[in-house]
Amino acid sequence: MSDALPSLIVITGPTGIGKTRLAIDLAKTYSTEIISCDSRQFYRELNIGVAPPSVEEMETVPHHMVGFLSVRDTYNAHRFENDVLGLCRKLFQLSNRVIMAGGSGLYIHAVTHGIDDLPDPDPALRLQLKEKLRTEGIESLQLQLKSVDPVYYLEVDTKNPNRLLRALEVSITAGQPFSSLRTKQSVTRPFQAIMIGLMTTREDLYQRINQRVDQMMEDGLLDEVRSLYAYKEFNALNTVGYKELFSFLDGTYSLADAVEKIKTNTRRYAKRQLTWLKKDPGIRWFDPADLDAIQEYIKGREVMRRDGGDEETKA
Repeated sequence: MSDALPSLIVITGPTGIGKTRLAIDLAKTYSTEIISCDSRQFYRELNIGVAPPSVEEMETVPHHMVGFLSVRDTYNAHRFENDVLGLCRKLFQLSNRVIMAGGSGLYIHAVTHGIDDLPDPDPALRLQLKEKLRTEGIESLQLQLKSVDPVYYLEVDTKNPNRLLRALEVSITAGQPFSSLRTKQSVTRPFQAIMIGLMTTREDLYQRINQRVDQMMEDGLLDEVRSLYAYKEFNALNTVGYKELFSFLDGTYSLADAVEKIKTNTRRYAKRQLTWLKKDPGIRWFDPADLDAIQEYIKGREVMRRDGGDEETKA
């Protein structure tokens, strides 16, 4: 083991881009293990619709933070930060490189930069706000957030209901604006984060997404969603691929319309992921097929660190 800081190699990018495949290739090359930072893969009940690593893939390379929660559980980015930092301490005793792969930008940021410890929402409050969203529309949440936290209202993506719900939950639970609780203090980590972003052309990405949705339907996504219908009000199931098929089961859409909406909403989800990730100047972007270039970049970053030419990972 070198005296240099170990490397947390983060593989990120939009849904369907090939993060799992690259992570496994790198983990095999470096004889290390993989931590998932895809928040949709945390839940053991969700399988086909969130494309977790297959049983064969997890037998090939050990994966962590996959299927360790129930949809009934409450979890957040701060808990993920603590869990992953503890896991990294153990894994870095076995290897000076660990892979973290996924597209949940907030969870990646929590590990690499730190995140504030915000209060968990009251389940009754969450249901109340979700009912308001359902009956009064997203504009009602926008107006409420503008009233209770005008500072965050100017920062947040006001078209993202999950962001609005979270900010309102925290503001109401804490009795003070969400923005006032976000200290954004810098942190120092005992590792260097090497950030690898995967991207291709928009046309190729959208084709990948459409093909993946069709494959999920062939693999039995509708049956999986039907088996989870009793839990549809849980926040973990308010996600693309599930909510559209719940609407089909409720008679709101035809099956063909529901599948088309999954494709449309997945493309929008990928666009939101990229918008978040591209705010991070530390991410170096590659085509998912450029394995050699990616490995050269990792090697270069590690040499730079070893020679003292880079600073520790800070916010």
